[in-house]
Amino acid sequence: MTGMNVADAMTPRSELVVVEIPGSRNDVLEYIQDHGFSSVPVVKDVDGDEVYRGLVTRDDLIDQPDEDQLALLMREVPTAGAADDLVDAARTMAAEGSRRLPVVDGDELVGILTVTDVVRAIARGEVDGETRVGELATREVNATHTETPLTVAEREIALSGVPYAVVLDGDAAVTGMLTEVDILEVARVVEGEASTGDSIAEEDSEWSWEGIKATGARYLPTRNVEIPAEDVRHFMTDDLITVNATRTAKEVAQELISNDIEQVPLVSGTELDGIVRDVDLLEGL
Repeated sequence: MTGMNVADAMTPRSELVVVEIPGSRNDVLEYIQDHGFSSVPVVKDVDGDEVYRGLVTRDDLIDQPDEDQLALLMREVPTAGAADDLVDAARTMAAEGSRRLPVVDGDELVGILTVTDVVRAIARGEVDGETRVGELATREVNATHTETPLTVAEREIALSGVPYAVVLDGDAAVTGMLTEVDILEVARVVEGEASTGDSIAEEDSEWSWEGIKATGARYLPTRNVEIPAEDVRHFMTDDLITVNATRTAKEVAQELISNDIEQVPLVSGTELDGIVRDVDLLEGL
């Protein structure tokens, strides 16, 4: 196995969409809506040259709902060089809790390295993937019940800070997975102000609240969202992929990439034993 550089795995600048200073939060929202990503690189024209300035994430928009200037919304994040070792860059991502690293050459943005890029390299055997996932799995799991109202399950997901809930039946057996994407498919965005209150809605009505603060691919801040209150079982993915502790990181990476998912439950027999997320696989490098 030969060493890979960041350039071997990254998305090059030619395939990126960026926003430019001076700009506004609406520029970032348009990018998120059109492309489904959770962050956007920020650049500035300096004497005809494009200069990298930082990154704006969905969290920045949520945390600063009244700020409109792009220059005040963006943040500095760790960067990598195209010639850097891919494993070293992946370790930086894991240590910083970042799902993407801008790749720069001096002040020039030359690409973006994402968690998915690294997982794809693990799946292809281009970097080490022989660690057993039992050593990498997260043991603290966000879970919900099949008969939990979807409105409640969404709150559980948002408050847990993870983009999923493993769904358990009455015997505590794993029966499905609910992700933010599943919720987005049935959520209805309502423009304008709305009173959220503290009371639970009628059984056959919908709950609504302001500004869902989530990390999924297309949640937007400063909106009101109505979500059906039917049981989770009607919306979850029940064609579930699970893995056991003896599977390797490479094998699980292949499952994640081929099924376009970010996590799989770790099971021991029929018992839920943890969760293996894409970011967990980086810990094995």
